[in-house]
Formats: sequence, structure tokens, C-alpha cells
Amino acid sequence: MEVKLAQPAFLDLHVHIGRDGDGHAVKITASSQLTLPNILKECVERKGIDIVGIVDCGTVGVLQDLKALVTAGELVEQSRGGFRYRDKLTLIGGVELETVEANGGRAHQLCFFPSLTKLEDFARYIWQKVKNNRLSSQLCYLSAYELFRAVQKRDGFLLPAHIFTPYKSIYGNCAPSLTEVFGDVAEKITALELGLSADRDMALLIPELRGRLFLANSDAHSLEKIGREYNLVSLETPSYEDLVSLFKGRKGALLANYGLDPRLGKYHRSFCHKCGQAAGGMPPPVFRCPFCGEERNFVVGVLDKIISIGARQQGNGKGNDKGQEIDIGHDKEAVLMGEHLRGVGRAQSGRYYYQIPLEFIPGLGRKTREKLLGYFKTEMNILHHAAESELREVAGEKVADLIIKGRRGELEMIPGAGGIYGRIKDSL
Repeated sequence: MEVKLAQPAFLDLHVHIGRDGDGHAVKITASSQLTLPNILKECVERKGIDIVGIVDCGTVGVLQDLKALVTAGELVEQSRGGFRYRDKLTLIGGVELETVEANGGRAHQLCFFPSLTKLEDFARYIWQKVKNNRLSSQLCYLSAYELFRAVQKRDGFLLPAHIFTPYKSIYGNCAPSLTEVFGDVAEKITALELGLSADRDMALLIPELRGRLFLANSDAHSLEKIGREYNLVSLETPSYEDLVSLFKGRKGALLANYGLDPRLGKYHRSFCHKCGQAAGGMPPPVFRCPFCGEERNFVVGVLDKIISIGARQQGNGKGNDKGQEIDIGHDKEAVLMGEHLRGVGRAQSGRYYYQIPLEFIPGLGRKTREKLLGYFKTEMNILHHAAESELREVAGEKVADLIIKGRRGELEMIPGAGGIYGRIKDSL
């Protein structure tokens, strides 16, 4: 009997595995504590996630672990796709791969499948294309278009990952439009992952993205980071089929994204690796170092890239790469210096809620975090629902005040850049 959802579900579709059941590394940069059993337990007991996408299920070890849990009855395959755990959590099996375009641009893609059979079939195919079938996020020597067709052939769904980041993404590293990457299937890219350094309002500055669905996922490389970004969805059942129906606009609803304040992301603004300075105080877009003039070792930030691409698509500018002023039309006042982000954390911006995860709260150590989780059960409850008086009682005045200020959008921040997370000024 298929599970029916009595209430909306929390969804995080980008969680990595650090080690497989045999102890082999899967995602090199991920924590060894990120095992399949630990992730399932963390989602149910601490995070409050209802549907999780694990994106390393195409590696040899994780596929074996998945099959073992199904055989043991700890995971139950659903008739509409996905795996059910303790009748509380649905696991969607996915594979993250790196595609490469003719111009050398590279991007990460998330590929999801309804069943163990489909996952195994895709894994066997992709193992012929990668160098190491034990490791995640491998370069598969396919273009995004070719990968899309291979996924589609196996009833899968392709979701472009962290689409604006400077490295390994569609807009950040490949091309200024989906059509240049996906060709005649670009219109079938109906859902995309924003990444930590962007939000919904920023994405909507790019005309071709309007009308598409945006997801805020954690891209978790440790247990603590699961759910640092997530989504609230309304589905008839917590299944693969209903999730894909939502992504394709057929039924269901995306009620909200819960995202990190983009200024805390690692690539929000441009950064010069030569002189070690960020362009955080400069009006975007900035394409060369305003301090030393460097261009080659200069990483263009997500906000800067989005403004440039939006201008190009709107015909208000050429999206130049020399750092000149670009006319971005009626959107200019809204985006310069991140003004559209001011006051984040107030109730919402459209369907996008901003949150400051506990890991970013200055002075909040592991002991206090465990105390908070022991009392309020999940991080979501702490960030969004816990009474102010109870927060002060459990965590103390200073930490409680920072959490409350984060809810209200009253925390000042130094934007992240060049691979370094942004910071809350209260920590200085």
C-alpha cells in the first residue's frame, strides 16, 4: 500500500556519501561519518527531513550498500519509486556526474532514478565512461546533452547542480544560456538547483529561468550540513513519480525554499587570488580585480555572473568580462550591492525563506548544539519555531539573540568569496 502524505514534506535532494560499507572513500571531500545508515538516521532523528536524495548511489560500494539494506528489509522499494525507511523517510537514489562541453566547460549534474533496477542499469552504463567507479562526482566524458539522453532513456530525471558556482556548473563554467548547453532539450530542464551563493530572486534576473522550478539543497559533505538548505513540497505520496510530476509541473506544489543567506555562500562575490581581496564593497558585476587589475587569477562571483548574464539575455548589455558598468535596466536598483537581500529572514520573499544554520552562529559550540537538539529535537524547530524564551533558557542570551536576529534578518554579514564562506559580523 502506497504511503499518503498528510502534510507537506521537507526535501533535501543533494546529500553525499563519505564512506561506503567497506570503508572505501566515495566523496573524497566528505566526512567519513557520511555513511548510508548514518544519513538515514540523521534525517529521521535530528534533521526532520522527509525526502532525501543521496547522489552517490551509482558508485560500486554505495550501490552494494543500498541493495543490502533492501535485502535486509530496512529499505522498502515503493511501487511509485523511491525507498522507504522506517515509514518516516523516502530515499531517492541519485548519481552526481561531471559533464564536459566542446568548449571545455564542465558542470555537475544530478541524475535520479525510480528503482534499484534502473539505478543498476545506469550505473553499468556510466562505469564505462568514468575512470573510477568507486568515487562520486566523476568526470563521465559526456556532454550535458548526451547525459540527459542517457538518463531519460532509463526513466530518470536530470537536475543541473549548483548552477551558478564558478567551478563545475552550467552558468558558472559552461555557457550563458541553457540552450547552448542542452540544445533542443533545454526546455525539458524544468527544475534546477540554485547552490548556496544564490537565491530565487537572483535566479529570476535571468529571463530564461523564469517559469522554471528552483530547488535549495544542502550539497552536504557532513552530517551536520544535511538540511542547511531544503524545500517544502506538497505531494500526494512521498515517491519518485510524484516528485518528478512536481518538477515537470503536472501536479503537486513547491511551497517554499529554505536557503542559506546567499551572502554566506563561498562564491557570492568576485575574488582575486593574486592579492587575496574580495569585491564585496564594489557594485556588481566585477570581472577583474579592482585593487590590482588581475584577470587570470580572478574568480567571478555568483552575484556578478548572474547580473552579467541577465543583462545579456535582456539585451541591456553584452555581459562583458572587463568589469565595465553594465546596464541591467529596471532590475539595477534591486540587485546592486545585494540590496534585494537586505532584511533577509523577515517572513519570506515570495516563496523563499532565509535561514542562518546553526553552524554559522558565532559562539555556538558542539555542546550547546547538542543541548539545543536534545530539547527542540530538530534544527528546523530551533531555527524557525522555538519560542524565544525557551531558546534563551536552553542556549543562553548571546546565542539565543543571534538565532532570533537571524530569523528577523537583522544580522550583518561579510559576503563569501573565492571559496571562503561569508561570516556574520557579530563574530568580529
